[in-house]
Amino acid sequence: MPEFSIIIPLYNKERDILKTLNSVFLQTYTNFEVVIVNDGSTDESEAVVKSLKDDRIHYFYKKNEGVALTRNFGVAQARSIHIAFLDADDYWHPSHLENLSSLIKKYPDHSWYATAYERKYNHKLITPMLSPAMQKGKDWKASIDNYFEYSLMDPLAWTSAVCFKKDFFDLLNGFDASITHGAGEDTDLWMRAALKAPLAFSNTITARHNLDGSNRISHTPTLTRNFMNIDAYEQEAENNPYLKKYLDLNRYSFAIQHKLANDIPSFNKYTEKIDLSNLTSKQRYLLKQPKQVLKLLLKSKGFAEKLGLRFTSFK
Repeated sequence: MPEFSIIIPLYNKERDILKTLNSVFLQTYTNFEVVIVNDGSTDESEAVVKSLKDDRIHYFYKKNEGVALTRNFGVAQARSIHIAFLDADDYWHPSHLENLSSLIKKYPDHSWYATAYERKYNHKLITPMLSPAMQKGKDWKASIDNYFEYSLMDPLAWTSAVCFKKDFFDLLNGFDASITHGAGEDTDLWMRAALKAPLAFSNTITARHNLDGSNRISHTPTLTRNFMNIDAYEQEAENNPYLKKYLDLNRYSFAIQHKLANDIPSFNKYTEKIDLSNLTSKQRYLLKQPKQVLKLLLKSKGFAEKLGLRFTSFK
């Protein structure tokens, strides 16, 4: 039986999927299977996958239902104890599964694992994740009890760098399919996982988040997305100030998105529950700005990224 089942949801990624799969087959650790679930693609994604001949590939096709149900379906087909996720436009460095395997050996009793990652904005800008964990020295591995303390800039867990024991994933009931189009499906699962079990983490970067991939769900218009229910975690936050800050930072992010979409009632719904002391002065300033100023700043941010500069209000 393979140690890892790699779950890849596939929807109209004909331009990216081959590079992603090549990064899997270049792994130094080779005891894995690949579960690819085509979520009703209308392009040539299926033809690209079927052109590859490798017995470790298990390919499934279903009607379009969204990424949460697609990942959950993939996990249901998996044969391994450990589930690693990889989006169809992301990339693993050759040592990624080896990195995860070393974490599992160091922390065999843990239920979920994650490695550090980098973000690729374009060919000029690739940056490491931002977290206090990245300041701990080279090749640092640890059991993280308070996930939220380390996730106030970039989250410790990110889909293409995380690994679950299958029984733990099932215990959590997987991804919440009521959340759609990248409006917190991942964040919601990491929060539920973190509230139940410590995360085993390696700060060695072995995965890449390709923000310049094609057909990204994060580009879906805000008003057509169903966002995660942040309020569901408010009671847990009463005794965890880091969780409360984490919730408020997500409220801030959602509020900005809704102001840009001219949805002022939703903007007010998010902002009225924010403890402003949990935000930076930069974030408080941005919340006060009108839509047109935010759009101009967003355009300037995109221009800076093309020049190789990353700007974020989370630092």
